[in-house]
Amino acid sequence: MTPDRDAAERASGERPLRLRCIGCEVLARPLYLAAATSRHIVDVDLLRRGLHDVPANLRDRLQAMILETDAIAYDAVVLGYALCGQATAGLRAGPVPLVVPRAHDCITLFLGDRERYRRESTEDPGTFWYAQDYVEREDAPGAGLTGLGIGGGTEDAMKATHAEYVMLYGQDNADYLMEALGAWRSHYDRAAYVDMGIGDGSRVEERARDDAERRGWRFEKLAGDVVLVRRLLDGDWERDFLVVRPGERVVMSYDDDVVRAEPVA
Repeated sequence: MTPDRDAAERASGERPLRLRCIGCEVLARPLYLAAATSRHIVDVDLLRRGLHDVPANLRDRLQAMILETDAIAYDAVVLGYALCGQATAGLRAGPVPLVVPRAHDCITLFLGDRERYRRESTEDPGTFWYAQDYVEREDAPGAGLTGLGIGGGTEDAMKATHAEYVMLYGQDNADYLMEALGAWRSHYDRAAYVDMGIGDGSRVEERARDDAERRGWRFEKLAGDVVLVRRLLDGDWERDFLVVRPGERVVMSYDDDVVRAEPVA
């Protein structure tokens, strides 16, 4: 096939796109499902959840993978990430376009709609979120406490952490650190389990219910929606996604669009 014919078929939508999806493992099931049902050819690379803990490290990892993407093998890189603590802000496109969801965090991708997430966050700002892949893929027991309030540490894990702090810093300092780490509990009053309808999430739902009962929160089960993940891997990028061209980078827009593209200086 000639290059001109190939470009024409791609523009008309006749030829499937070749997409490299770089995503977080907290979206493993939705990404794999969307890749399996997309008409495009999608390769999925998942990164471990714990990289969120240091956004600069996650940004460096993503940037290296974006830049190393082969322009002959792929038509675009699509990110299974939101802004994620500004981890994706500053990313520049490599040899092919980079597609980024317009979302502050992965809860938007679980719920399937920015407006729905805004409404949930406004009406119930003290929500501690649970989702199957997020909870199941903790790097270590108790590693689920993040700025998003997703997951949750077990009591055994908290006790183990305290014992480690006593050994490292002494009893008084350990008590102070545990008190500071435990302050997150006072900010929440609802445990919300987002059921994506993919696989058996009963254990995670049970954990959310147990945490709610133990901590005096109310429990709610919300239906998730994979529509944004599907559209990301279906090449439907006109709404809710930013397409960053080679020579451009992602910057925060500080408005409802979340992110925008600007030329690389």
